[in-house]
Amino acid sequence: MENIHALIENVERVIVGKRPVIELACVAILCKGHILLEDVPGTGKTMLARALARSIRVDMKRLQCTPDLLPSDITGVAVYNQKTADFEFRPGPVFTQLLLADEINRATPRAQSALLECMEEFHVSVDGQSYELPKLFTVMATQNPIDMAGTHALPEAQLDRFFIRLHMGYPNLDQEIKILAAQAQTHPIETLQPVTSEAQILAARAEVKNVYISPDVAAYIVGIGAASRKHANLRLG
Repeated sequence: MENIHALIENVERVIVGKRPVIELACVAILCKGHILLEDVPGTGKTMLARALARSIRVDMKRLQCTPDLLPSDITGVAVYNQKTADFEFRPGPVFTQLLLADEINRATPRAQSALLECMEEFHVSVDGQSYELPKLFTVMATQNPIDMAGTHALPEAQLDRFFIRLHMGYPNLDQEIKILAAQAQTHPIETLQPVTSEAQILAARAEVKNVYISPDVAAYIVGIGAASRKHANLRLG
């Protein structure tokens, strides 16, 4: 797992003072999970995604969610080719290793639901055809807790597709001074070099599956989930 420690430290060159957030984002990736970043603008949500993609040397695509976004704008669409007299599938932005869905709550529920199959099944179905997504496919979606006019709250089914919800938070004064100094000539993201690869991350995922969990710990985990379903103060466990 040395490459994972190198990945965290590399991303920390860009995202200053947020090591716990970076670590949890890496945990989600290793567990084949998706990440929901909730915070105000300017806290580094987009930059975190860019830094992770550069550090792993994988493709990243950004999906700007707006009310006029269509499901086909996300998954792709079949287009008629006059030369071949047949329909050809043109992949959407989900066909990438890291998808940044910016301000996901500004998309309509119809567009949001287009991500459900992708995030759960890791494939896309268009016109009866199924297309596999990259093995490292990970969604990092962002939400702003302010300016909620014209937004659509994510339903429980959509929230369930995310492995973890993270809050970036503002840096402290010392960290902000360090950020200013680091960007005096150029932004650190421009000189960030890869420290691991997609193959190494996939190998680390396989190692995670071999981590031993004692029966007592497993029972404790299951017990917490079961207790939440019966708690009087919780609507949904």
